[in-house]
Amino acid sequence: MTMLALEIGSAGFAVSRLDDDVDDEDVLRAPAPARGAWQQCREMLLKAAGGQQVTAVGIGSSGPIDMSAGVIAPGDIAEWRAGFGIVEEMRRLFPSAEVRLGIDGVCIALAERNFGAVGQVMDALSISASYHITGGISVGGFAVVGRTGNAGNIGHVLVPGFDELCDCGGRGCVDAVAGGLAAVRFAREQGWTGTTPADLVTAAGTGDEAAVAALTRAGTALGRAIASVAALLDLDLVVVGGVLAQPGSALWQPMQEAVATHARASYLHGLRVVLSPLGEFGVLAGAGVLAVTANQD
Repeated sequence: MTMLALEIGSAGFAVSRLDDDVDDEDVLRAPAPARGAWQQCREMLLKAAGGQQVTAVGIGSSGPIDMSAGVIAPGDIAEWRAGFGIVEEMRRLFPSAEVRLGIDGVCIALAERNFGAVGQVMDALSISASYHITGGISVGGFAVVGRTGNAGNIGHVLVPGFDELCDCGGRGCVDAVAGGLAAVRFAREQGWTGTTPADLVTAAGTGDEAAVAALTRAGTALGRAIASVAALLDLDLVVVGGVLAQPGSALWQPMQEAVATHARASYLHGLRVVLSPLGEFGVLAGAGVLAVTANQD
């Protein structure tokens, strides 16, 4: 019997078996194609299953999602923007499997609590700063899911001082400033010639002025959003991971400075913003938690 974890995000798909001997090299990854996204996903899942009976599948997807309906609508996969019934399709593919769906931020919160930096803390905010800004909230030791499954989406917290148009249709969302794609777009407008968030971090590390400027404004915006959410929820721990937040990234100093400037309420004096130990595996690890939990029900 086999359990599987599936991540659906801006970078595409990632699939892994859940076994003690699975390591990074065993994770299957592929970009989402312009057409035939489910076919690509299906082939990866079957390869990971290896012909074994699948008893549980956990799915972590970028949003928005409708958790009760089992539908996802990730903005970076054109075929699925209007909604795709991922849970129904998964049950057709693996009829014996229990299937659980969570938004990527909830999966990050689950992963940080089970494997990361939140294990000893009851209340925390866990953030991924990658192609987009997403996050999950833990309150009382439990990941907050919300009415539709989209709780904790810090990417759509409004940031004072910014008015960029967001993919959601609003203006001034932190993702429209601090998300990796937004930061790359800003840097390119300043003359930088790279194309990916990872390239942007590398360029900033070598002193490229446009890349540094992009990550400085991204860090400032994210720090302001963190200060607001921490004040709202009375938090003392925020964990940040993802491509933009890798160790040594130019995102960290302006982010920490913005938190220090704005998180001034007396009950926030102990607020810590720390690096996630999970790297790029937060969503996939959280999807694995969903699968294991489903298998135990």
